[in-house]
This record gives sequence, C-alpha cells and structure tokens, in this order.
Amino acid sequence: MGRVRRLLGKKVVIGILGVGILLVGAGTYWFQPWKLWVSETVREAAPTAGDGRGEAPRTLATGRLISHEHTTSGTVRILRLPDGSRTLRLENLDTSNGPDLRVLITDAPVKEGRAGWFVFDKGAHTSLGKLKGNKGDQNYTLPAGLDLNRYTSVSIWCDRFDVSFGAAALTRV
Repeated sequence: MGRVRRLLGKKVVIGILGVGILLVGAGTYWFQPWKLWVSETVREAAPTAGDGRGEAPRTLATGRLISHEHTTSGTVRILRLPDGSRTLRLENLDTSNGPDLRVLITDAPVKEGRAGWFVFDKGAHTSLGKLKGNKGDQNYTLPAGLDLNRYTSVSIWCDRFDVSFGAAALTRV
C-alpha cells in the first residue's frame, strides 16, 4: 500500500492519470456507445392531402433498405401530395442508433457490403435532416427545387463517422 501511495504522489503519474481520464471522457462523448442500447421509435402517420379534396398522395418512387455498417431494414417511399409538395417516407425502419445520424438523398449507386459504406457523400447529396428515430415510420419534406431525376438513392448516414448504416436504391413508379 505504501508503494501505491508513493507512486500516486508523483506529479508525472498524476498528470498521466489526468490525461487518461480526459481521453476516456472525450472518446465516450465522440462514440456515444450508450446509443447502441437505446432505441428511439417514431410513429408518424403518412402525410395526407390536407386540402379537403380527398385526393391521396401519389407514390413517385420506392426502395428497400439494405444493411451497410449496421443491420438496417425497412422501405422508402417518395410521395407527391395533391398540393405538389413531396415527402420522403421511411416505413418500418429498423436500424441501430448512433451519433449524428442523417437522412441523405443522393446520386450514389447502392452497393452491397463494405463497397457501399462510404459513397453517399461523394457526389450530389442533400441532407433531409437528422434521423428522428432508429425505428418506426417517419416523414421528411423534400426541398421544392430538388430534381428527383438526379437523385437515385437514400442513405441513413452517420455524419460523425462518414459511413452509411443502410441505404435504398430508388425505383421510379
């Protein structure tokens, strides 16, 4: 016990311990490992016309999510509402939670496995905002001027680590 007390009494050891604690704290903040065990479920209803005409939204494109860095499943639909606005809808989404997850619509091809993990921020892409939850159904408004002929895929993108959790190729309907 006296040996430990002498060792801890040295300024160098105290400095090394202090730096170590700081690094562990920074690493914990950066990686946010607790998110792997915390799920956020969102249950947003599909958008409706809202103008009283009773017209249903029209599906413009669909896709099925595949896994990349994390196991991911669900479907993607792009809907046009009667007022002309468009919404990207994630349905039955199931993926891991993570730090700084975003929904990107991109021009990148969807590739299976590791080849598809890092491609979605290389070309044209638009962030539709933070992922609202890692499970469930959710809606994201598409910008009015967004050219859907240019964008061919959607990615659940981890902006912190520049990696796709999962992605879907869009097929026009």
